[in-house]
Amino acid sequence: MIRNLRLAALSLALLAGTAIHAQQYPFQNPDLSIEERVEDLVARLSLEEKVAQMQYFTPAVERLGIPDYNWWNECLHGVGRSGDKVTVFPQAIGLAATFDPAAVERMGEIIATEARAIYNEANRTGHGGMQYKGLTFWTPNINIFRDPRWGRGQETYGEDPYLTAAFGKAIVRGLQGSDSLRLNVSACAKHFAVHSGPESSRHVFDAEVSDYDLWDTYLPAFRALIVEGRVSGIMGAYNRFRGQPCCANDLLLHDILRGYWGFSGYITSDCGAIADFVYNHRTHTDRPAAAADAVIHTVDLDCGDIFSSLAEAVERGLIDEKEIDEALARQLTIRFRLGLFDPADRDPYASLPYSVLESPAHKAHALKLAQESMVLLKNDGILPLHHNLRRIVVLGPNADAPEVQLGNYNGFPSEIVTPLAAIREKTGAEVTYLKATDYTAVESSPEEISRAIAGADLVIFVGGISPRLEGEEGDAGNNAPEGFSGGDRTTIRLPEAQTEVMKRVHAEGVPLIFVSMSGSAVAFPWEAEHANAILQAWYGGQAAGTAIADILWGDCNPSGRLPVTFYADDAQLPDFNDYSMRGRTYRYFDGEPLYGFGYGLSYTTFEYGTPTCSVRKARTGESITLTTRVRNTGKRTGEEVVQLYVSHPGAPDPKPIRALKGVRRILLGPGEEQVISFTLTPRDLALVRSDGRTVCRPGEIVCYIGGSQPRAEGELQKQSCTIRIAGSEQLLPR
Repeated sequence: MIRNLRLAALSLALLAGTAIHAQQYPFQNPDLSIEERVEDLVARLSLEEKVAQMQYFTPAVERLGIPDYNWWNECLHGVGRSGDKVTVFPQAIGLAATFDPAAVERMGEIIATEARAIYNEANRTGHGGMQYKGLTFWTPNINIFRDPRWGRGQETYGEDPYLTAAFGKAIVRGLQGSDSLRLNVSACAKHFAVHSGPESSRHVFDAEVSDYDLWDTYLPAFRALIVEGRVSGIMGAYNRFRGQPCCANDLLLHDILRGYWGFSGYITSDCGAIADFVYNHRTHTDRPAAAADAVIHTVDLDCGDIFSSLAEAVERGLIDEKEIDEALARQLTIRFRLGLFDPADRDPYASLPYSVLESPAHKAHALKLAQESMVLLKNDGILPLHHNLRRIVVLGPNADAPEVQLGNYNGFPSEIVTPLAAIREKTGAEVTYLKATDYTAVESSPEEISRAIAGADLVIFVGGISPRLEGEEGDAGNNAPEGFSGGDRTTIRLPEAQTEVMKRVHAEGVPLIFVSMSGSAVAFPWEAEHANAILQAWYGGQAAGTAIADILWGDCNPSGRLPVTFYADDAQLPDFNDYSMRGRTYRYFDGEPLYGFGYGLSYTTFEYGTPTCSVRKARTGESITLTTRVRNTGKRTGEEVVQLYVSHPGAPDPKPIRALKGVRRILLGPGEEQVISFTLTPRDLALVRSDGRTVCRPGEIVCYIGGSQPRAEGELQKQSCTIRIAGSEQLLPR
């Protein structure tokens, strides 16, 4: 206890600029360059001290006045796991459904502000080295949600590389800030690479994909965040890729990450991933060999304890201490960029008070994102609801389950508004609640359900699944019900128990609205045919209930779009273990989905003009600009998500059926119109060859602009234009 108090006091003194060793060493001088300060500090550390600094919990170096620090912090959709009361936004997959990167960038700024306030308070109270109180965040997860059965897909921005890259860059900008040198907080893109389940085999799985799929699907978002977004950290994945662990992979780390893309930030392992080298993948003989190989492959931080063997690895000649110095320098650079070695009077964030947490503006933004994330999948005219209803019955396992709204990797707000609470607040009607069913088992008899809904004007069934059933390995517990296994799903069908209850409602002739809360695509063909309306609400964060009620009663016009394909049934899915993209996602699936990627309804209607191109004759390697007109032809003000898709009908396979290349969210009043322009870069117009090289080809490119993918041949013809590209093939940089 005395030692902890002494360390806490030391941390506070250093932050205040009055530490015993302040300005004693060059690394403590904020007027020197970061490179000079890092070089000085590394030179003053012993090998044992260096090794200790390369593990996610770095102990204090008291002789140099360096406080302890914990690298492991989470902020997937709000500051996670800190124990503080924070603003909680919709789960990442719900954020993707907004198709609104600008709003997610603003969310990142809010999260960074709350994180800095938590960090300041932790240091003030002597808890500065605690886990989840720091400034290095292991967000975002930009793996491609290739299969809806993957439990962690809820943490991603969906199945599309372009959309994933757009949201990834947005949250990185929001978190890290615009200063090229100083970081507000540090973001870390994960999990590099070719990683998306199954959860049960992630520690032993060897992902094998073609060069085409690697460069066309699995790498573009990472490239965008590194080359364009300047993300400061990368986390390696658990699995192997082509025989080598991802955290010691020649192609992924040496050739691509540090080579082609010139990444100079830090690389951390996933937690326990380097231990997998020895105990699961069995690619390395012992702990020193695993630790040395990871560092040789430029992994700079171990979320685990294998790097504690690095000193032995040096003694055995498995690695040179110079390579340890280089790795340590990369990750110390992040701490210096965060200002962790600067006096308080040089820290622009030091004055942020704890009171900024859950400010009214932050909570308002959580509601805005929840509203934008909701996707109206069906409406036979029953919505929006009127306020003259007399009696409403609310059923279902998610109607009053506040923890479900928080998803995973979440924080905890002071208040969570459930759908049931929000419906009662919204309407003057009598509201009766009966859970009726758990996720997979009916809890009420048919007679009880019939009595509950007798005389009702309307039933709102709030069901779906739960982040306790789908999620990271182990999150769902050891006794998962049928349809779920180890965090993943074994079927995409809505559990039959919930459909059984809704069938009872339908049999009684009572109008039915189905609100589905999930982190992944769910197949509900019966509901799609028989429910009067369906609203996909995801895990919508603290304000999910309010957003649901606002949309149901028309106080907010629904505007979300699906960031994943909702398949009709399991038969449409390839084998879960197959990482080939053949038959997966809207880009390569040629069947009829239940609801397609980019789909979503509104309470108003929009009309599109025919797109026009800025040039008559384009040449390979040139950018082009497309322009179209969008008009609100309905009677309500509403937001429209304008989507641009590109296809290459004459190009040889492999190629996508079509690919998203532009998104714009606009607000239009009744009768109002707006001219929208998109500029397509050479990379947007290019295709990936079978050898993985990206190439601009001559030929025809069809560009379609609409509120979703084209759903009919006439719509495709009216809202698309064909661009003829002349010239010779041009290879683009990797």
